Amino acid sequence: MSENVYTYLKFVRYRELENWSVSHILGMNMGFNEMYPMISIGNVIERSANAINIEDDISYKQITLKTNGGGAVLRDVKQGKSIGTKKQFVVSAGQFIMSKIDARNGAFGVVGTDLDGAVVTADFPVFDVVKDKVTPEYLALISSTAPFVRFAQSCSRGTTNRQRIDVGLFLSQKIPLPTIDEQRKLVSAFNNKISQSEVLEKQAAQVEQDIEDYLLSELGIKQKGYTQAEPAATIASEPQVEYVVSNRQLEYRADTYHWGDEIKKEYKYLKFVRFKDVERWDVSFFSQKNTIIGNYDTISMSKCIDSFMQDQQGNTLRIETSKYPETTYQYIGMENIEKETGELLEERIVKGSDIKSQTVRVPKSFFLYGKLRPYLNKYWYNESDSENIVCSSEFFVFSIKNNINPYYFKYYLASSAVQQQITNAFRGARMPRINEDTFKSIEIPLPPIDIQNSIVEHINKQKEQIKQLRQQAVNLRKEALVEFEKEIFE
Repeated sequence: MSENVYTYLKFVRYRELENWSVSHILGMNMGFNEMYPMISIGNVIERSANAINIEDDISYKQITLKTNGGGAVLRDVKQGKSIGTKKQFVVSAGQFIMSKIDARNGAFGVVGTDLDGAVVTADFPVFDVVKDKVTPEYLALISSTAPFVRFAQSCSRGTTNRQRIDVGLFLSQKIPLPTIDEQRKLVSAFNNKISQSEVLEKQAAQVEQDIEDYLLSELGIKQKGYTQAEPAATIASEPQVEYVVSNRQLEYRADTYHWGDEIKKEYKYLKFVRFKDVERWDVSFFSQKNTIIGNYDTISMSKCIDSFMQDQQGNTLRIETSKYPETTYQYIGMENIEKETGELLEERIVKGSDIKSQTVRVPKSFFLYGKLRPYLNKYWYNESDSENIVCSSEFFVFSIKNNINPYYFKYYLASSAVQQQITNAFRGARMPRINEDTFKSIEIPLPPIDIQNSIVEHINKQKEQIKQLRQQAVNLRKEALVEFEKEIFE
């Protein structure tokens, strides 16, 4: 007799029915294989509730959980007086922790030794692990798998952006439970792949540093740094001492004698400049203005720029996308560019009606440079043929002159040579920015074009090496998870 196959019906034993939630019932079967006995999560972990009241004069470590199995990490260290929720819970190393809100996005982890004694709110349930049944690492690993995350989504309740996991349903889910030795072997095999991946990532980071060293060495910039230029005003780095000039001191001095020369002999922290050379009065500008000493003459950014916030025909690049509500744009915000690398993190395609802030067009062969939080060093060079790329008004948008290799310019933008010139020119405490004058005053070493091309060729090879190393690292991480999932899923 043939067996009926029900494509659209799902059956469950009544005695195994924990609740009437359809989404939970559909999520219960995660496809675990039958190699290992199944046991409810609630039988291998126990809720911990080590509650405390936050005291104003004590510092506390705070935890956050990364999504997609990223685990528990330190978020901040704060004085109690700066923490709003006064009832919190202390965590201990080795405990299992989850985020009620982001469990549906894989926010599970194990508390590391560096987080021992940290505090969390009630939105982060903490559990002691029954260590003779399960290792914390195995539990964290199984909770990072895609089927488990889908199950966590089926246990979540509430509106889309503030869904919280039903902890009771979570604890009722059964998982495969190998012996402790088998768990350790599975975790060890996974960690070996991850360790290999981390080695490759470190190698890639070293090549990044090699690029910086090579560039500054070729330009003759010593020790990645700068010598102090003569300041534009008098600054004292320690309390000034009143300097009294007596008549006797004046007796043998000519009328044109500069007493500053005498003071310099005694007070090495005083810096002098003629009043006619004073351009600004802020301390940071006077005390930190740097100049580049290297193998080649430098020119200011303003002399490198061909068009600034205008296209090649002199038309403004500013655009009100709201006037073109149905037009599709690629929008680049500050968050869409990776810091320090000049790489786009994503291609965000939106309609004009979806962009609420001011925007600037980005023609082909134009550069972006972030003026908001410039210490993040967010820049980008547009090599795309797309005509509808726009960016946030928090970027300077400009093109450079034809006698400069754009890739040489791009690599120089990424260097510490630029950062050290603008570090002390930020304005604003909460949202620091650099202004147009500061940006245009950045000094750029300009070797002959053949030297620029040679530098670019060398760095391009290093960039390709970095790309390969990072891709290998990504592949190893994927392999680690795939091999683990093969052991526990059908």
